[in-house]
Amino acid sequence: MPKLKTKSGSKKRFRITSNGYIKRKQAFKNHLLTKKSKRRKRHLSKYSILKKSDINNIKKQI
Repeated sequence: MPKLKTKSGSKKRFRITSNGYIKRKQAFKNHLLTKKSKRRKRHLSKYSILKKSDINNIKKQI
């Protein structure tokens, strides 16, 4: 059976940490930023860890 190609969309969006967790960027930071508070935008700019229920699905794609 041939090797599976990686999904290039998920390759760009997710990173695997050294502990095996998967990092992702937060949503809602692209446009309409004037009505969002500074604190909210600052928290949205940080990476977050993927939920356990989604890890297996994303690892198959990467």
